[in-house]
Amino acid sequence: MNIAHRFDVDDMHTAGEPVRILRADDLLLVQDDVLAYRRLLRDSHDHIRQALMLEPRGHADMYGALIFENLKDADLGAVFIHNSGYSTMCGHATIALGRWLYEQDPEKEHQSHYAKNFRIQCPCGPVEAHVSATEEGSVTTSFDSVGCFAEGLDEYANIPGLGDVRYDIGYGGAYYAILPASSLGLDFHETPVAKLREVAVMITDHLRKTRPIKHPDEADLSFLYGTILTDDRDAGHASGHTANLCVFAQGQIDRSPTGSGVCARLAVDQAKGLISPGRSVRFSGLSGQPFSAEIMHADTAQIKVRVTGQSFFYGQSRLFVEAGDPLGNGLRIPHSLSALKT
Repeated sequence: MNIAHRFDVDDMHTAGEPVRILRADDLLLVQDDVLAYRRLLRDSHDHIRQALMLEPRGHADMYGALIFENLKDADLGAVFIHNSGYSTMCGHATIALGRWLYEQDPEKEHQSHYAKNFRIQCPCGPVEAHVSATEEGSVTTSFDSVGCFAEGLDEYANIPGLGDVRYDIGYGGAYYAILPASSLGLDFHETPVAKLREVAVMITDHLRKTRPIKHPDEADLSFLYGTILTDDRDAGHASGHTANLCVFAQGQIDRSPTGSGVCARLAVDQAKGLISPGRSVRFSGLSGQPFSAEIMHADTAQIKVRVTGQSFFYGQSRLFVEAGDPLGNGLRIPHSLSALKT
């Protein structure tokens, strides 16, 4: 075989959402920060993302992290990738990277009750990951978010096919439109997931065109990442348990509760006076496997959130791109088969 590219990856999942991890230090010139790596990958090396995320090596809902271990003041840096581009923050992947760092740490062999903190540089900023393991081998990771805030509360948009829609926008390392499915006349638990995805994409597409977003510090973070549909329980609900479905990027469905989305939801609910620091809330996503989260600190401008979950390995692979493969950069399922007309 004449191999053009080779990628050795670790495959993990957090609450069912995949994380394909690739050590990328040897693939790119050393950069000063993760946002610089993200720009370089996006603008000049997107074939790496395409090869790992798209079919036949990936699939429409694949997710991954390119990690860099040569950054100053961090245990590693991560650029988050998916079917259609590059995320600015990813909580489920950060939880997986905490577990990945644990497995690389020789100290774990000498501690019956392992507990260690790691600093992970994400595109949206640094986060602290707290990893703990029991003697029986159960590993749990928490991360402390960047500053999170409500970007907009009780906003309205007239969306073709949906009518007047009321929504909030929260930032948890990425921006999300957030609203209960019931406000669209849909039962969160009984409506087919395909229908929930359809309306979430309609909302995201419309707001991306009509509702400007400007991050206070960094232009690269200034875009709406997706829409989160919720059940009718806010984070301050007496049960301490709520559920949501996150549809992000170009219609990908997160199997997990979505770590950055959980942070955005808490920011919105705190701004509405529905929850205060110190209350732990369970958030469930499509898989039913929950994250727990609580506000650790709040001031008039933002909050900091701690999100906790578990990740698991499910494989290690050596992926090839053979020279001359016309699908070497991957295949995206088209919206129509017009290209097949003769």
